[in-house]
Amino acid sequence: MKLIRHGAVVGAVAISAFGLVACGSDNNSTSSGATGSAIANSTASCEGKANLSGAGSSAQKNAMDAFTKAYIAACQSKGKSVNVAYNASGSGDGRSQFVNSQVDFAGSDSAIKEDQAVKAKQRCNGNEAWNIPLVFGPVALAYNIEGVDNLVLNGEVTAKIFHGAVTKWNDPAIAALNGGVALPDKEIAVFSRSDSSGTTDNFQQYLAASSKGAWPAADTGSDFKGKGSGAKGSAGVAQAVAGTPYSITYVEKSFADQNKLTVARIDSGSGPVALSNDAVAKAITATKVKHEGSLDLALDLKSTYASSEAGVYPLILATYEVVCSKGYQPEVGSAVKSFLTSAVNEGQQGLDKLGYVPLPDAFKSKVVASINAIG
Repeated sequence: MKLIRHGAVVGAVAISAFGLVACGSDNNSTSSGATGSAIANSTASCEGKANLSGAGSSAQKNAMDAFTKAYIAACQSKGKSVNVAYNASGSGDGRSQFVNSQVDFAGSDSAIKEDQAVKAKQRCNGNEAWNIPLVFGPVALAYNIEGVDNLVLNGEVTAKIFHGAVTKWNDPAIAALNGGVALPDKEIAVFSRSDSSGTTDNFQQYLAASSKGAWPAADTGSDFKGKGSGAKGSAGVAQAVAGTPYSITYVEKSFADQNKLTVARIDSGSGPVALSNDAVAKAITATKVKHEGSLDLALDLKSTYASSEAGVYPLILATYEVVCSKGYQPEVGSAVKSFLTSAVNEGQQGLDKLGYVPLPDAFKSKVVASINAIG
């Protein structure tokens, strides 16, 4: 199928003490829900480098806007002026910029690992780079079929759709999950991310874990391995589906909401589960850290993706802030630590209104411990 690219050029989010300016193809909503009292009582030190820079995941862009707005307000209350610029350029690009010392931190929907982790250690002056999961959001199976409002899918059928084995909406495999629903005799238009994307990586890992072999385990990674048309960024795929009848994509909930897309329920074996904060919070709570006891909080999501527990929405996305554990210039380390301290506290307020799920308390304590240990 012909490759389609949608959306404007992604720009940086430049924020000053006098206001908030956001530009980029993935701009959605930038309001922070942090209350005045939370901001006034912020534990952020507001010390160190005044102008921080970050790049990477478009999935967390709207959360990053809210974090930065809250951080600026907190520092203003302490009489300090700060500035954070975050370029939602995609997870792969963010990791590359971090490794090459072009930004102070990266946003990535996949943990930094293997060769990049080795290079990151060099960038961090011989110290490990840590993956700190700060933003959680569900990935929606968003579709555009007029008159079909409660579509049910499972991992196996979703894998077949995105791999091109199921090509029509009234295919018996889809009909079996949707008894009594009048499914159209129309070709399925599949849209995927054309850019290297942590959302793609997580989605393909979900398919590999949940599809009973319909999605090969080898077909994972940040580049899409299935069939269909490509669009750049989270905004791009959402806009493509909004403008294309009988289409489907995988995209963060906030972008599905913005484009008024209908979202499928997922049946993992215990009945259909709608995408909701409670269903996602259950998934987050059950998610394990790969190396228990480590301050590098790279997650083991395979068991979460394969979960058949009732009431769990398994298709979740964790966005990491990739930082140096130690090895920053002192003023950079202080500022990174200060910003993340604000983000994990007052920054979490109101995230549900932006399509994310605030950190559950038990998980938040792990994140706080890692941030506090940044040197």
